[in-house]
Amino acid sequence: MALATITARVDEGDKNRFDAFCASVGLNTSAAINLFVKAVLRENRIPFEISQNTDPFYSYANQAHLMRSVRELREGRGQAHPLIEVDDE
Repeated sequence: MALATITARVDEGDKNRFDAFCASVGLNTSAAINLFVKAVLRENRIPFEISQNTDPFYSYANQAHLMRSVRELREGRGQAHPLIEVDDE
């Protein structure tokens, strides 16, 4: 089997952390990337979820609710309340 080279540009800090992770699980970077390639080919998909706006605050339903609430306040319906801040522990 002939081997080919894949070149990718990544943030230097990310590369260093990835190298360290790979070493901690007994792999080198090349082996980890080969595992990823084999998983893609075996499953015929990216082997993990790729999503945008995973924060539920930005979901379509929540944004629509917020826009309705803002519209109602601007139309004089509803009541604005002060923001209550809570310290995270």
